[in-house]
Amino acid sequence: MSKTEAPIGFKPRVEPVAISIKYCLYARKSTESEEQQILSIDSQIKEMLEMATRDNLEVVEIKKESHSAKEAGARPVFNEIVDEIRNGKFNAILTWAPDRISRNAGDLGRIVDLMDSGMLQEIRTYGQKFSNNPNEKFLLMILGSQAKLENDNKVVNIKRGLRARCEMGLWPCSPPTGYLSSKNTEKRCCVEVDPYRGPIIRKMFEKVAYENYSGRKLYFWLRDEMKFKTKNGKHLHLGNLYMVLRSHFYYGTFEYPQGGGQWYQGSHQPLITKSLFDQVQEKISVQVTKGDTKEFAFTKLMTCALCGSGITADEKFKHQKNGNVHRYVYYGCTGRKDKKCESGYINEDELTEQLANLMDQIDLDSIGMKERIKIEIERHKRFQSGLLGIKETKVRVADIDIRNYAKYILREGTMLEKRELLSCLRSKINVANKRISLIK
Repeated sequence: MSKTEAPIGFKPRVEPVAISIKYCLYARKSTESEEQQILSIDSQIKEMLEMATRDNLEVVEIKKESHSAKEAGARPVFNEIVDEIRNGKFNAILTWAPDRISRNAGDLGRIVDLMDSGMLQEIRTYGQKFSNNPNEKFLLMILGSQAKLENDNKVVNIKRGLRARCEMGLWPCSPPTGYLSSKNTEKRCCVEVDPYRGPIIRKMFEKVAYENYSGRKLYFWLRDEMKFKTKNGKHLHLGNLYMVLRSHFYYGTFEYPQGGGQWYQGSHQPLITKSLFDQVQEKISVQVTKGDTKEFAFTKLMTCALCGSGITADEKFKHQKNGNVHRYVYYGCTGRKDKKCESGYINEDELTEQLANLMDQIDLDSIGMKERIKIEIERHKRFQSGLLGIKETKVRVADIDIRNYAKYILREGTMLEKRELLSCLRSKINVANKRISLIK
């Protein structure tokens, strides 16, 4: 055997290849109240960067997040970190404490799986290091489970505290419209009647019970006459309006949680009586069952030129001292696509005149007006022959001015005739700032 030959069974020593550890610095500030005293995100980053400089750690990227870690998969930045570890961008995490990474079993399991697969080599916190070995992974899981236990206990304690408040008659949430949180430190968690909005809420119930106001009429009354806005400076929309009318809170009782079947007697001052509340429920149940039976001539035939929403209508009555009552109908944008639309309202009489003037711009032959007039003449002849005994009539289609007939329908026709006429138009009618236009 020559000196250059290795003995049988000899295996040369292979030096292990050092794995480059690349860290992602992850800073998260939880939104839970019990952690408000913990270091802010910027403070965490400052402390961890100083540690990285001291220990000569390579930080590839810094990521910040404020989402809660109680629910698995609910943190978009954390999900990015997991994906980037799988793609090999970095293989270690630098964070303030283990609970910054996870406070739920799902995310904790994802981290441990990454360590098991070798993609995640290390997790460093301010006072600990967790490498890819059984003992340190086990400790990481214990600390993560401890954080989850704290969350679970916190939920139990909060629910118990809320039940205790409800049993004392205290409303456990933000006060509903018409009430404000008490500023008296001795009356903590109590609600008081809003001196401005409370009386208006009471009038809402009275308008429905005693004056048969519909939801839509009540909405316009609040918005146009009362200029009513919530404490957040917003109008009370139709859906929220019905929520107010259905709320038991205003006569003194409440259910918490909603739909949970647990009812409590509130300690707050009621705005209405139980009798008034019951009357309102009967009124609005009929409205919801029957729907809004009020119809207007030109609704569902036009759109708002500014935002593209539909056009709705509302009627107002003016009572004079001599006993006469005048009815006015106004058309305006529903605001479905833009709640702040400034299209404005137009009176029905003015709208009718503008539509009549449009008849001069439209080819009425193309929308079947001649056929419509022919049918009306034949009906008129049958009426004369059957009831009046007149066998002949000199009325002919050629003798009738089609445009004038269309204008007559718009001004003097029935609601059905007006709608039928406009529905024949091939052009789209837009309304904005008290002006109408045709869009082909």
